[in-house]
Amino acid sequence: MKLCKTLAVCFFFGTLLLSCDKTKSESDASEIIKEATTKDTIQYVPNQKLTVDQQITSAISAAPQEVREGAKVYGYDDENKFITLREGTNEMICIADNPEKDGFEVVSYHSDLEPYMARGRVLKTEGKSFAERRDIREKEAKEGLLLMPKRPATLHILHGAKGWFDIDSTKIRNAKYRYVVYIPFATQASTGLSLKPNAPGHPWLMFPGKANAHIMITPQARENK
Repeated sequence: MKLCKTLAVCFFFGTLLLSCDKTKSESDASEIIKEATTKDTIQYVPNQKLTVDQQITSAISAAPQEVREGAKVYGYDDENKFITLREGTNEMICIADNPEKDGFEVVSYHSDLEPYMARGRVLKTEGKSFAERRDIREKEAKEGLLLMPKRPATLHILHGAKGWFDIDSTKIRNAKYRYVVYIPFATQASTGLSLKPNAPGHPWLMFPGKANAHIMITPQARENK
């Protein structure tokens, strides 16, 4: 009888300990899930404001790895004015994300495209619409007033509607690449390219015969997480 009582007491306390351990485990798991969820929620920062160094690091992410160190970088000051953040030593130019524009986008392009891009920025500050900027530059290029690349020149775009710069890892998250290879006045006949993608991710020629004719390439790739 005494042995039965002893076993009953042991069973009771054993069950109690297991119950406590289970409750603790469930509580710990709940805290981990809560912490992870909270972390995921606060990671995405719309219209993210970055320091000069962070802007440079994120902007050059759009450029090929081997030319990032010497690329010129444009970005924004505290009043969101477009400024030069760093002078370059090679042929690439990068632009940091504009925090006043929704989404996240950084670009890198060959310096041969700078006259075309710079002219577009000037026209934008004058209040010209996208269509007006395109038409004005088209006219100026045909008249020889706007210098265009004499050979193919590439623009690299890293963008995402909910993209953001991970300060801890110095990587851009939730973003995809797109490539635009400018070949002024190129046509389907001169390139052999289709005027629309034959399949997802295939290159195609956009604005054939125009000053801003370019090969559009949008790789099928998972977003950077």
